Amino acid sequence: MWGVLSTALFFLPFNRLIAWVILAASAGMGIYHQILTPLGATCLAVIALAAGLRHRYHAHTGLSVTLEVLLVASSLALFLHLVPGINNQLIVDGSKAGPLSAPYTLRYNFDKALLPFLLFACLPTLFNSGKAAKSVGNLAWILLILCVPLLLLLAVALGGLKLESHFPDWILPFMMANLFFVSMAEEALFRGYLQQRLTQWLGAWPALVIAALLFGAAHFPSGMLMAIFATLSGLLYGLAWMWSGRLWVPIALHFGLNMTHLLFFTYPFYQHP
Repeated sequence: MWGVLSTALFFLPFNRLIAWVILAASAGMGIYHQILTPLGATCLAVIALAAGLRHRYHAHTGLSVTLEVLLVASSLALFLHLVPGINNQLIVDGSKAGPLSAPYTLRYNFDKALLPFLLFACLPTLFNSGKAAKSVGNLAWILLILCVPLLLLLAVALGGLKLESHFPDWILPFMMANLFFVSMAEEALFRGYLQQRLTQWLGAWPALVIAALLFGAAHFPSGMLMAIFATLSGLLYGLAWMWSGRLWVPIALHFGLNMTHLLFFTYPFYQHP
């Protein structure tokens, strides 16, 4: 079912109808495999109804604004795993990528994967804003990409990571989960929706900073160093969105950073002896 859910997310930017049909199929499989309980399926059906109404009544009316607020609140609840009746599947349980790495647990999060669907219903330009907020040259893009390993090396200098290469046996499940259920979901929320909406209200640069700070705050439960690291990485992803106007660019940068982290550094962080 997770491959089916990933396929739905893949089609979402290109054909919303096909994506929702495939999502419905994955939800049915989730009910069969008890990933979704009857309560969870009912909650998601109500949220899906709100998304359908928001897509139909997209004009700036009181109803559309109310539905958008409801969908954003539902997205935050799904992001924080607060919607009842969803049993996210445990894939990796306390595995160590390497001798210096802390134990790592991976779950396939059905709830978090739904964020792009709901936010796309709120904001039709979620995946493509139509134009870049700020046009830059090739040198700026090269420097931005180079900041990915530099940011990880900064984490090494601060003691949060160590250099350590690995290729764990769970790398393929990690790649699928990280691309669709982490990078795509988080970038849809923080860059595609929040940064884009804030840009409309406050301008490009305040939106960039606020979205990055909120992204860092979302990682605060993992510690202050992780929150700082997430804020800095959020600035990189935010620049990628601001310079391109296309969501796939920060998604690719986010996924690339996470893969570089796993392959060449302690993952998810350095565990002191």
